[in-house]
Amino acid sequence: MNKKIVKVGNIACGSPELFLISGPCVIEEESIMMRTAEKLREISERLHIPIIFKSSFMKDNRSSLHYYMGPGLEEGLRLLQKIKEQFGFPILSDVHYPEQCAAAGEVLDVIQIPAYLCMQTTLIVAAAKTGRVINIKHGQFLAPENMSKPAQKCVDSGNDQIILTERGYTFGYNDLIVDPRSFYHLNQTGYPVVFDITHAIRKYGIPSADAKGGAREFIPVLARAGVAAGVDGVFIETHPQPTKALCDAASQMCVFDLEEFLKPILELHAIEVKYRT
Repeated sequence: MNKKIVKVGNIACGSPELFLISGPCVIEEESIMMRTAEKLREISERLHIPIIFKSSFMKDNRSSLHYYMGPGLEEGLRLLQKIKEQFGFPILSDVHYPEQCAAAGEVLDVIQIPAYLCMQTTLIVAAAKTGRVINIKHGQFLAPENMSKPAQKCVDSGNDQIILTERGYTFGYNDLIVDPRSFYHLNQTGYPVVFDITHAIRKYGIPSADAKGGAREFIPVLARAGVAAGVDGVFIETHPQPTKALCDAASQMCVFDLEEFLKPILELHAIEVKYRT
């Protein structure tokens, strides 16, 4: 199948070149954000891997009112714009409400639809109408072939610049399961496919600051499985000190470990591309 090439800045998503979506789960203090972005720029230049910088200005699905939700739309976009200007990254963040989309579209290169909200028509339509690339995360409750439905809502709204992201299934038992068949089904849509590895190891119902809230030991095997299955990009949330992160502390990867982690992944990707062609 011929895959659609979606341009994000100078990144051709869906081309044979593997790309990375990375950054802290949620926007924290400026020094943490800039430190992460600086390290990601070094990794991108040394490994020749294109990177889309990701961080959420708002996390509206935290399991408690007492958990950090982010700085909000205005301050979050200000800091993302600064990172974009200083480091040259395309920027991705997620929206939760239609009224956030217009402002987000002024700064973001990619607007992300959260997994829980992937069937929310008014949200998808508002995001699509910004003209930005739309990354739709695969809902934990939805068969992968049915991701063609929210994608079609974007197309019917005049926007076919779409990326689909896999992040596993939940059966209500606080765990996510990644089914490799999903990569096949998502690839059949013809849109670029991303594997969100670090969200796939989250343990739901357990606070993200609890070490039991994630299973980092599975990151390498899941990454290899997804890349070998032919995904176009990988999504790895990173932080300078993951255990002190204000969100997803048990599942983010240390940004200073990321470069060595990516080297065998890029080698495997090169083999997969050669096999595919």
